[in-house]
Order: sequence, then C-alpha cells, then structure tokens
Amino acid sequence: MTTKSAQNSPTTQHTMKTVRQDTLGAPEVLYETEVERPVPGVGQILVAVHAAGVNPTDWKHRGLGIFLGEPPYTLGWDVSGVVEAVGFGVALFAPGDEVFGMLPYPYGAGSHAEYVAGPARAFVPKPAGLSHVEAGALPLVALTAWQALVDVARVEPGQRVLVQAAAGGVGHVAVQIAKARGAYVIGTASAAKHDFVRGLGADEVVDYRTADVTQEVGDVDVVLDPLGGEERLRSLEVLRPGGILVSILPGNFGEVTERAAELGVRATDMLVEHDQAGMAAVAELVEAGKLRVHVSGTYPLAEAAKAHAEGETGRVTGKLVLTVRP
Repeated sequence: MTTKSAQNSPTTQHTMKTVRQDTLGAPEVLYETEVERPVPGVGQILVAVHAAGVNPTDWKHRGLGIFLGEPPYTLGWDVSGVVEAVGFGVALFAPGDEVFGMLPYPYGAGSHAEYVAGPARAFVPKPAGLSHVEAGALPLVALTAWQALVDVARVEPGQRVLVQAAAGGVGHVAVQIAKARGAYVIGTASAAKHDFVRGLGADEVVDYRTADVTQEVGDVDVVLDPLGGEERLRSLEVLRPGGILVSILPGNFGEVTERAAELGVRATDMLVEHDQAGMAAVAELVEAGKLRVHVSGTYPLAEAAKAHAEGETGRVTGKLVLTVRP
C-alpha cells in the first residue's frame, strides 16, 4: 500500500496516520496518509486506537461503496484503545480508560486510523484479560451475533440453532453466544475446520462441501445466515414450524419471505447497530470465560491492503486485525 503526503495544512499541530481511499476498487486503492486529528464533539470520546478489526463489510465498501457511496473516506468500525479526550457531557469515561466498541454502523466508519472520535455510548470498558488485538477483533462480529441471536431470535435454553459459516468472523462468535444461551448448536464448516468449530462448543458440525445441509439437519429453531443467496433460501428448509431465520446480509428478501410463509416459518434480515448494552453483555461473556475471539492474522496499519486481500479470499478463520499501537 502506498503512502501519500499529508493532506492537512503544514501548520496543523495535531495530525494522525490513517488509511484512506479516493476511489472505489481493489485493495490497492487504499493508502496511508496523514490528516488532522479529530476533536471529540458533544457526547463523544476521542480514542487512541491500539487495534481495529477488519470485516467483510470493509472490503465490500472499499470496492462497491455500499452505504457510504463515493470516497474519499476511511473505513473501519471496530475499535480498541485508550481514551485520549472526552467531549462535553461525557461522564462515563475519562482520559486513560481502556475501552472497546463499534462505531455507529454504517455511517460512523473511521477506525482504521491512529485516533477516532465516536459516541461515548458506543464503547464499554475493555476487559482486563483481553488484549487490545483481541478486543479490536470483537465488536462488530460479536454485536452482530448477539443482536441476531438474542435480540431478534431470542434464543432460549434447549433450542436448536444452526450457524452457517461457523468458522468465520460472525459464525465463530455466534456458536459461543448460542452455547452460552443454553442452545444445542450445529455449525457448518469445511472439514479442515471441524475441530476448531467443535472447540468453540458446537454440538454438531456439518461439512457444507460434501453434505447437503438440508438433509443432514432438521427441526431447527433458529438459523443464523451470514451467506445470503441460494443458501439463505435453502436454509429455510431445516426450520421447524414457527422457527426463524435471521440473515445478516440485507438485500432482496422478497423470495425468502414468500418461501418462509409457505413453510410456516419466519425470516428477517438485519443490520448491526452500535449498542452499549450489547457490548456490555459481550464483555461479561468474555470475563466469564464463555467467549473468546480467534485472531488468525494481524497487520500494521500501513498494510491494510494486505489484510483486505487476505480477507477477500474467503478462507480466513475468525478475524483479521490492524495493529495501530504496540
């Protein structure tokens, strides 16, 4: 990834490094530059970023714009770091506090930088036993899984939950959250990742490459779908009457809704939202030893393009993280 000269005035006192893009495209459109450091507004905190996760939504926005439209902009929603300053009205945090959280999705992007300002209530204290790298990997995937399984599906003890792509970023966290809720968890993954998924607590693992999931799995109460497309439609077949499919890939949902009605099941899509209560619940699971995040690779901020390229292979187990500070 290239480095460009500072875009701010030469007289600016407080600058920071950030990864930006001026056009949509391949990972090579990302570059490191210097910009003016943000100032926390009313109700905001300024966080010195130590680590920031990279998620599929990052490379999708890089290439397609999705919600953010045309660049220039800085991507990134996951944050783990230390409070540098607080804005007017903030009473929950003080400079020096270690925090982690997710910036408001989708329009609050900007964590792939040395500093980021965001709403105080998008953050919670970082568990002491969690490194910044681990904490930087968790927020978006953990909130997605929590909101899908707990807020939307309302998973209860004894229910059967199918987690598609159970070794992925959202999937590997969802398996653990579902188990923490007392569910019987079935995950799909390639054969090479079965031991990993079982190690997360899955009761069954199905090889989606060699088996027909609709034939192997049935009488399911909840399906978590991070795949979309034809697999989302097929997943409806495994639900018991009254069961629910929650898709984290919003889009053309008409056919899915119609088929769900025919089968006597429910289907809904959702977008993750920043959520302090959800983050607090995630932190509690971490502290109780019921949730861990798997980081398969780290990259310095200047190598964000390499992280995007690896992520786009679709073979990553768990999460990739940008390391900003030691």
